[in-house]
Amino acid sequence: MNLPIESRLQFTPDLNICRILNGMWQVSGGHGRINSKAAIQTMFKYLDAGLTTWDLADHYGPAEDFIGEFRRQIITNRGKEALANVQAFTKWVPRPGKMTKKLVEENIDISLRRMDVESLDLMQFHWWEYQDKNYLDALKYMAELQTEGKIKHLALTNFDTEHLKIITEAGIKIVSNQVQFSLVDRRPEVNMIQFCQQHDIKLFTYGTVCGGLLSEKYLDKSEPRGFDLGTASLRKYKNMIDAWGGWQLFQELLSTLKQIADKHKVSISNVAVRYILDKPAVGGVIVGARLGVSEHIEDNARVFNFSLDNDDRDRIDAISQKSRNLYQIIGDCGDEYRR
Repeated sequence: MNLPIESRLQFTPDLNICRILNGMWQVSGGHGRINSKAAIQTMFKYLDAGLTTWDLADHYGPAEDFIGEFRRQIITNRGKEALANVQAFTKWVPRPGKMTKKLVEENIDISLRRMDVESLDLMQFHWWEYQDKNYLDALKYMAELQTEGKIKHLALTNFDTEHLKIITEAGIKIVSNQVQFSLVDRRPEVNMIQFCQQHDIKLFTYGTVCGGLLSEKYLDKSEPRGFDLGTASLRKYKNMIDAWGGWQLFQELLSTLKQIADKHKVSISNVAVRYILDKPAVGGVIVGARLGVSEHIEDNARVFNFSLDNDDRDRIDAISQKSRNLYQIIGDCGDEYRR
């Protein structure tokens, strides 16, 4: 399966990535048991399909170890030069508190060791507590480690526009911010996109298919209750839908997406992803990979086979206009984690 050239993004001078990133939150627990051997075999299927870019974190269970083992198997089976085709973006999510160079370096070294790399492609930093200003120290130490070659690029996860601005003004070069962005959660359109465009920062978006709720599976279905929502993702995004406008409006959205999907001979999820991929500043969309459990490789690839027209977008936007304003309810990107 060869993905078209527009599936790629020259994200940084040294990193050419796939615009659909394989999300590894699903191996962290809460999404069913993962067989590590089957998971690594499945990673080769993603790679061979052109889905070469992985999004993970220090706290996603064995995700960093999976990358390390995957890299070792690539070297064994395909030679060291084949590693150039894989990009792995991890995160560091420390407890707030005093940051020292030693503490920061020790944590970066753990990721380097687990992922079996000499330098991290992208370190995406998350901080729980804005009142605790030590996040700036952590980033300054990471910038030093970048100069020393342990990190190639610095990025953020779930920072709001105000704090992204503080970090940028402190002279720290950030290449991307990972935020929730979907047809249900359009908060990045309020402030974040504009700031990112001005400062050449890309957005990597998650929650774009609402954990699978934005799919044919939920069209014309009665509202699922807690026990029907079998994964952590489904529970999380069902709460988002409730805040956004509820199940009835969501059904209206799904039915419109289905008509658009049928017109382009693709799936509802494809339309949901394509819409967000087309937004300014968006570098890529993260789609969860339940490795060895359920694969959506062929379906994900279809995102690059069609384009939405103005009529499609207008129909989607008309439904969004009926929803509640999540920016007013929750705040800016990432504010749901800091309440």
